[in-house]
Amino acid sequence: MSAGHAHAKAPAYRRRTPEEEPLYQVLAEHLESFLERTRSSDRQLPAYVEEELRAYLDCGILAHGFLRVRCEDCDQDRVVAFSCQRRSFCPSCMGRRMVDTAARLTDEILPAVPVRQWVLSMPFEIRYRLAWDGKLVSAVLAVFLRVVYGWYRRQANKQGHAGGRCGSVTFVQRFGSALNCNPHFHVLMPDGVYVTSADGEPTFVRAPGLSDYDVRQIVETTANRVVRLLQRRGLLEEDSVDPLWEEEPLLATITAASVQGQVATGDRAGQRVRRRLIDPEEGVRSGPLCFSSRGFSLHAATCVEASDRARLERLCRYVIRPPLAAGRLQILDAEQVAFSLKSVWSDGTYQIVLSPDELLEKLAALVPPPRLNLVRYHGVLAPNAVDRAQIVPGPKEEVKEEVEMSPESTSEGDPTPAQRRHRLAWAVLLARVWAIDVTECPACGGRMKILAAVTDPCSIRRYLEGVGLPARAPPIAPARPQRQQELDLQFAAAQT
Repeated sequence: MSAGHAHAKAPAYRRRTPEEEPLYQVLAEHLESFLERTRSSDRQLPAYVEEELRAYLDCGILAHGFLRVRCEDCDQDRVVAFSCQRRSFCPSCMGRRMVDTAARLTDEILPAVPVRQWVLSMPFEIRYRLAWDGKLVSAVLAVFLRVVYGWYRRQANKQGHAGGRCGSVTFVQRFGSALNCNPHFHVLMPDGVYVTSADGEPTFVRAPGLSDYDVRQIVETTANRVVRLLQRRGLLEEDSVDPLWEEEPLLATITAASVQGQVATGDRAGQRVRRRLIDPEEGVRSGPLCFSSRGFSLHAATCVEASDRARLERLCRYVIRPPLAAGRLQILDAEQVAFSLKSVWSDGTYQIVLSPDELLEKLAALVPPPRLNLVRYHGVLAPNAVDRAQIVPGPKEEVKEEVEMSPESTSEGDPTPAQRRHRLAWAVLLARVWAIDVTECPACGGRMKILAAVTDPCSIRRYLEGVGLPARAPPIAPARPQRQQELDLQFAAAQT
């Protein structure tokens, strides 16, 4: 092995250029037309959805503000753009949230015991309601957790341990593999219970091996109880009141179509999303510890041993992943984009084909309503649990003390350093995932230090022009006339 290979340098940090990504290009070209088309009718999108879509076009663009970073040894400058910090589809901001949350769960919250993932998918009939009804999400999740906790306690009782207590972290994931609105639960749960030992300390007792029969009983019980819950609330009646339809009819239409894999607006309204197929392969069967009942599907085959913290962190990243990963979206032509599926479906579908407006519909349906919590802690992992401090690892001292400004997430109105003391610094996250030391100067190897946040438009333009970086934001295409309006204009022009 050569010396160069033996001492290969870690990958260098490169500034993100969102304007070169297909998602940005589609929104920049078609967002205003999409929004104008919704406003031209008596139905339009809620303000929070429009804000989310617009905010993405500011994310990572230097012309909207940045941090200046300078090497203490050679005075080399670097700029880092602000981010939008949204939580619906932005690949960059959700990627940072994914890595930060996974690191905090692994280091500070999930105890060093075996952890099992329980994935509960819902029938089509209630996905639409779960997409916006936070109270129903809480009620259905509570039903499911009671059933699973009950199974764990019964196993502990059989082993002679009464009074077992469980804990869990739940991620409410809102999207499916094809960008469709598909609310479902990913629950990470210690694979056993905690009991109080003779000295008063909580002791972990692992559950015996899970069987297919156990999973079947759990999902059937969950399904029956959730159906009864829906019946008590009158949500299964054909004439039940739909508050979302009364308050936001356009969002209701888009969400319902997304749940069913259909198009809600435009020329193809009511039709199914187009697919691209390859030769079909052998169908994928339901594997071990996976069972369905009445439209509910439960998968519990993933269990991480206590010693494998690296795998646990990867699992945490998986359940918090963004709906749009880098490289999955491809512009085919001016009227079509293709979204590549993570795995080929049983019928051979490997991509879905969308028009730009159809893609914007999909993204709008994925925006969570305000105050809908997407990460929830229960049992012994809940913040108010009596003996939580004795069970969770807790923050490391060096993490508590390390409070530095995060270039990728600093903007006006951000939490103060004291308020975000549990978040890992941006540089630490890059080093943890990509082995990139963003604080190292690329010229001399010295330390980079943040000098200032530049937010004044005149200062932004003057500095960027001085260093040869783009000082203006990429152009956003204005709203274009709808197709019928275009034909009318062309006809009028021909007549004159």
